[in-house]
Amino acid sequence: LKGKANVHRPPTNCGPSNRGVASIEEWLGNSKWDVIHFNFGLHDVRHFDDQAKPVGADAGHRQVSEADYEKNLETLVARMKKTGAKLIFATTTPVPAGSDGRVVGDEVRYNEIALRVMKKHGVAIDDLYTFCLPRLSELQRPANVHFLDEGSKQLANQVAASVLKALDTK
Repeated sequence: LKGKANVHRPPTNCGPSNRGVASIEEWLGNSKWDVIHFNFGLHDVRHFDDQAKPVGADAGHRQVSEADYEKNLETLVARMKKTGAKLIFATTTPVPAGSDGRVVGDEVRYNEIALRVMKKHGVAIDDLYTFCLPRLSELQRPANVHFLDEGSKQLANQVAASVLKALDTK
């Protein structure tokens, strides 16, 4: 996006959607936004125990319940819409088997929730889940939600194309 858009992101890991709700005012500030490309999901489905310590997928509970995820997305979208920016939600990328603290398939359910919220509010979708799925072995680390360098580059190109398309229609 160099020379085409000014790109900003919070100076921290944005984490689960409940952190987004708590931090959205700080993250948006008083700036003018043309496009906001965002995602929540992978941190929401991460399992924690009752003392808020990360645990394996076979223990504890998801960091954010499905009901709270939906409520949080509603809150976040409503606030971001007030900026007048074109909003783009990126679907959550696949959780591969063996990923610590996550259950394969949770991301699918959370994407379904997110897509329902985004459709309701007319938010554009950048379907990173579908983009990644057929070529996970070349893009994503084994048993890990993080991506190989090449995978990160391909995801960046996909996101950039989505942002440019939104800028062209603004």
